[in-house]
Amino acid sequence: MTTTLTTTTTTTTIAPATRLERRLRARYGPWAVVTGASDGIGREFARTLAAAGLHLVLVARRGEVLAALAEELGRAHGIRTRVLALDLAQPSEVAELGVATSDLDVGLLVAAAGFGTSGRFVDAALDAELAMIDVNCRAVAALAYAFGRRFAQRGRGGLVLMSSLLAFQGVPRAANYAATKAYVQSLAEGLRLELAPDGVDVVASAPGPIHSGFAARAAMTMGKAQTPAAVARATLAALGRRGTVRPGWLSKVLEGSLSMLPRRGRVRMLARVMRGMTAGDA
Repeated sequence: MTTTLTTTTTTTTIAPATRLERRLRARYGPWAVVTGASDGIGREFARTLAAAGLHLVLVARRGEVLAALAEELGRAHGIRTRVLALDLAQPSEVAELGVATSDLDVGLLVAAAGFGTSGRFVDAALDAELAMIDVNCRAVAALAYAFGRRFAQRGRGGLVLMSSLLAFQGVPRAANYAATKAYVQSLAEGLRLELAPDGVDVVASAPGPIHSGFAARAAMTMGKAQTPAAVARATLAALGRRGTVRPGWLSKVLEGSLSMLPRRGRVRMLARVMRGMTAGDA
């Protein structure tokens, strides 16, 4: 594990905070933890929170990428950062995250780390499928437990858990990935009501297709897709106001069209979609 604490003072003029940025800082500051911060949605969550003035703990496997992001955000927004190069597929390193942030007044966890695979489950490498469960489910549960307890004792805080449009039914050719996101969706729904009396907000973010490193790792071809920045901002705007958010027009359109079908029909429809997105996957 690599831990770096960096304090910087910006030399640029910082724009006045928006209403969302002021609310995030007041409700969840002074520190936030963002997992999966080296790429995609996680990186955009970090940028949005830095613009709000929250100090950040940036977590991912690639420490050098995180260090560059930390320097960028520190210079642009005058925040402090802590870089933790951790592999959340390893339970010991998930536990290390709690230890490495125990001295900070953390009020927000964004659990954006995760990955997917595509193709027939029985043709996949079992190690990769089990590692996906470790990152997408086991690590999320452990972090929600650890930080949920901290926030409840603190009397306020927020948990952002990344669900998916695929979480609401089985999805052929992404069967295991969809199952991991169904777990996250259900966990977030339950925790929202459990932790509300303690002043802790929980939101499940269920976007549709996104332009990010996820698609490349899952060997999927994306056509129309949302930007990670749009997903991050819409999710943070919903935190404390809704239990589930479907960021962006595309996600809402897809969910609207699927919701008119029975569950079996949704499974069949998404089977066709996945065949098109994974056409090159034998």
